[in-house]
Amino acid sequence: MSITSPNLNSYPAASPASGTYSWHQREQALLASYATFSRHNVQRTYSETLHPTRGPFERDRDRVLHSAAFRRLSGKMQVFTGEMGDYHRTRLTHTFEVASIARTIGRALRLNEDLIEALALLHDIGHPPFGHCGEDVLNECLHAAGGFSHNKFALTLVEELETRYSSYTGLNLTDTVLNAQRFRVAKDPAHIPCLEVQVVDAADSIAYNAHDVDDALKLGLIGWQALRTIDIVKMAESRARQNSLAPIPADRQRPALVHALIDLQVQDFIRTATERLETCDGLDSQAVRDIGVRISLSEIVALQRRQLEVFLFDRVYRHPRLIEVRTQAAQQLRTLFELFQKHPERMPLRFQERAARTSLQQGVGEYLAGMTDRFCRDQYQAMVHLGQESAAEW
Repeated sequence: MSITSPNLNSYPAASPASGTYSWHQREQALLASYATFSRHNVQRTYSETLHPTRGPFERDRDRVLHSAAFRRLSGKMQVFTGEMGDYHRTRLTHTFEVASIARTIGRALRLNEDLIEALALLHDIGHPPFGHCGEDVLNECLHAAGGFSHNKFALTLVEELETRYSSYTGLNLTDTVLNAQRFRVAKDPAHIPCLEVQVVDAADSIAYNAHDVDDALKLGLIGWQALRTIDIVKMAESRARQNSLAPIPADRQRPALVHALIDLQVQDFIRTATERLETCDGLDSQAVRDIGVRISLSEIVALQRRQLEVFLFDRVYRHPRLIEVRTQAAQQLRTLFELFQKHPERMPLRFQERAARTSLQQGVGEYLAGMTDRFCRDQYQAMVHLGQESAAEW
């Protein structure tokens, strides 16, 4: 059952002595009219008493942050695996970088930063081991059960599998956050999400393109000569040189490029979005959605970034070293899926029970999806080679 909006006037006004504001007063003072205000978005599946100083989206953010699924992101690859070194991003570090970029954009546009951070921390929580390769394998294995999507699995985690509260399963997030995640699942081009969702999606793209360049250069998968044929890279390098007080040493060119790539896109997005929102002052969040407002990079920067994405796909994501890793990971996941279907008793009890309530395929798929890369490899060794170790508790 969802709760109704409380009487927000019952909260104390700002105190001149302490300077303390309640969350709704702070939002009223700082946010644009078209931002998503917490006071209109307090509904949850299970009724809760509102907190006087921590807004609903702050609480959502913290619930995601403290979840077991979120902690496991530290052991899940973004693009590169642990065997390739320890410099590159994990799914967790990528998530924090997305949150940082999204907050920067949101603050400049006077949007709800608490909602933005909650959405950013949630956006990749459903990723299985071994990145998009793992998702492809599970989607194939679960074809008869409706397939697998990391966006959909994120909802399963926060609504059903996380167990932090004694009276109900799930994290009991606000309907606003859950609906934003449902938008990521549906991917309906006719549906216009709130501005905060659009900011997180943009920050995700900005982060992974720039950081994949960083990691690929560090790992020697691409070289500077080839990279400098890309227009947005040339523009970012030029900006980095202009902003530097002295010539950039060779060993600092890579971080300088990454910083400039991110800043170039962030500033372009903020500038383009600000121009788009100039006519929206006075409209609320729903009205902006109703008239179909979308915010994005400028057309020229978007085209330049697309050129970079094609380059990364050809030179990095299809690199022989990565294809070898993906092939091995895919084989391990397929084998584990088959073996746990034959021996479900080797899964933790809660996933045996989950399989009994849903289906054996879904229970096995969810167990595998929650694993870290290392734990997945360990289970493969235990199930295939040793045959004596029992599956550890998740």
